[in-house]
Amino acid sequence: MYRTKRLLMREWKSSDIEPFFQMCSDSDVMRFFPAVMTHDECALFIDRVTQRHEEDGFGLWAIEIEGVFAGFTGLARATFATAFTPCVEVGWRLAPWVWGKGYASEAAKESLRIGFEEHAISEIFSFTTETNTPSEAVMKRIGMKRRWDLDFDHPNTPGWWGQRHIVYSIDQATWAEYGG
Repeated sequence: MYRTKRLLMREWKSSDIEPFFQMCSDSDVMRFFPAVMTHDECALFIDRVTQRHEEDGFGLWAIEIEGVFAGFTGLARATFATAFTPCVEVGWRLAPWVWGKGYASEAAKESLRIGFEEHAISEIFSFTTETNTPSEAVMKRIGMKRRWDLDFDHPNTPGWWGQRHIVYSIDQATWAEYGG
């Protein structure tokens, strides 16, 4: 469990399934993904995330703001085939009621700190569809740099309009100098 100034990043609980499903079945929340998620997909996602925490010692944490589930942030292993994988990525997904308040940047920055300072990860990536300017803005705010050389068509989304992805990264030395 980790605390920042305004939020709590914690392990997932079974009571998170319903609010997570509500969030991931919202077409606005999922507009940069191929589809909304079903209740079963949300439950499986939480199971996978919990397993990754046990295996890696890090993962995607549930976010609470003032005691209310607000989404997730954290570190995940990306293993699909691209020029920069396998790698560790920082990611986030938040409920609409917290958008535009800086929570994604706050949580993602703490995730970078955890990755670099507690797990000695040498470089952390983030990627999203070309049109996801809100997530790209978070990447910039947390000190990541655009990696034009690594843009890719996501291999798990053939034929989807958002298949083309942009890539950002930050390395441990840059974090130590500017991020922390």
